Amino acid sequence: MSLRHVTLTLPASDEALAALRVGDVVTLSGVLYTGREGLYRRLLDQKIAPPVDLRTLSNANFHCSPAAALPPSGEPQVGAVTATASFRFSHWLESWFALSGCRVMIGKGGMSERDYRDHFVPNRAIYLTTIGYGTGALLGRGIKRIPAVYWHDELGLAQAIWVLEVEAFGPFLVECDLSGASLFAGMDRAIAERVEALYSGLKPPALGRYGEAIDRRKEIV
Repeated sequence: MSLRHVTLTLPASDEALAALRVGDVVTLSGVLYTGREGLYRRLLDQKIAPPVDLRTLSNANFHCSPAAALPPSGEPQVGAVTATASFRFSHWLESWFALSGCRVMIGKGGMSERDYRDHFVPNRAIYLTTIGYGTGALLGRGIKRIPAVYWHDELGLAQAIWVLEVEAFGPFLVECDLSGASLFAGMDRAIAERVEALYSGLKPPALGRYGEAIDRRKEIV
């Protein structure tokens, strides 16, 4: 698969999102906001009104914990941002899309194909995943300004809504595009097709440990 690099301006337009395909390398410029389980519980479970109209703020939501500070005087500071695993937020997706109008969800590791089919496709949304580990400081370089921070007293710095103005922010991979296709699921299937070939023709080992087997279906996991 050849990798294509795309710069996506936020808030993202319908045309820009429609042009993206799974596997594209994306950098972001514009405005996005952070939000994870603390925000979702407060908005969707406790039914507390948001401190700002999310739909006018941006249509990009980043699941992350910023390495941040709020000095008593001066501008808020974010030195790095570390993505968190998005699959944990699956049960909030229907309500979240309805409330926020989110079109770009950013996080770590992707979500299930069922989530993409049932929630992302109907809402014309994509999923961007971070690439590898230890890239928090690299992402931090792309943060140019912090226009606002909401609910830092109620949720703490890690769970607060940080509004980030970014430029060349990334890189990210398109894990799910508007069709609902999943990069990771496609790779999983391609690998699974080759697993049987890896086992074929193996001779029984001279020594073995408990649970080892030539037939992978008999392995003890």
